[in-house]
Amino acid sequence: MVYEWLKNIDFAWPENFILLGLLPFLIWHYLRTHNKQNGSVLVTTTSTLNITTGKSKLRHLVFILRLLAIVSIIIALARPQERSDIQKTQGEGIDIMLCIDVSGSMSERDIAPNRMEAAKQVAEDFVRSRPVDRIGLVIFSGESFTKCPITPDKNTLIKQIRSLEIRDGQYLEPGTLIGEGLATAVDRISSTNAKTQIVILLTDGKEDAPVTRLIDPLSALEIAKVKRVKVYTIGMGARGASTSELGNETIKATDDFLDEDLLTKIATETGGLFFRATDKKALTDIYASIDKLEKSKVELVTYKRFKEQFLPFLLAALAFLLLEQILKMTVFRKLP
Repeated sequence: MVYEWLKNIDFAWPENFILLGLLPFLIWHYLRTHNKQNGSVLVTTTSTLNITTGKSKLRHLVFILRLLAIVSIIIALARPQERSDIQKTQGEGIDIMLCIDVSGSMSERDIAPNRMEAAKQVAEDFVRSRPVDRIGLVIFSGESFTKCPITPDKNTLIKQIRSLEIRDGQYLEPGTLIGEGLATAVDRISSTNAKTQIVILLTDGKEDAPVTRLIDPLSALEIAKVKRVKVYTIGMGARGASTSELGNETIKATDDFLDEDLLTKIATETGGLFFRATDKKALTDIYASIDKLEKSKVELVTYKRFKEQFLPFLLAALAFLLLEQILKMTVFRKLP
């Protein structure tokens, strides 16, 4: 406990600790003069006087109390202060909307453990790497849904990312509506006042539109351009044919499961970039690249607060001196 307390203590006037050099002199002086201050009686033998009492054992207590009082006063003169460091991150952040495909094909295991889990893990790491940015989450399959609005609360957002499952796509209409996912993400992010607004759109499929589709990808692209929202697109999935299962449904993935031309067009015309993630490492590198391209102006400010702690030492010194005087007037009182 004392060690933990000392770690947070600074001394404003440490040069006063030089006064501790007086202690050896005071001890030497006390030992030299102590016996001279006591009365003496000449006797022929001391055998009957070798009796130890509680009072004789504590005969140096008064002097020890005085030393403790002096040490306490010296520490108080050094002006101890309890230091508390408060760090605050300041800066101009970027508003980012993650737009993630939750359709059934995201259960494909060509990227271990599967595409969805890999996307969640890398997205969580990306969120943690952006301390001052506000980030939100939109999901889509056959329709789109805002899972988490733009927020500076990273813990809440990470909980929402971790809760993503393939069955989220079952709560939505089946399909892959890239256009509506993008349009929803752009709509949510464009309502903020950030100078820089970007969408990171991740999908593993082509536009697969039901008859209920409201916005096609090219219309969503035009909306993003008008709103001046930059879009980074990520096509996820290993090359080559493979299959995955979602319930009783078998999903087949082939080389042409991605519309790379569309994703490239969306990214290029909004000022972003298109990336292809064929494994988890590639996906991690993609997010790292985006992290480097979209830098926030971050400044870490440290505030130091000091609370004076000399008063307890002054009170301790007074207590030692008071106890010394009480003992001198009672237990160790000397009669003339």
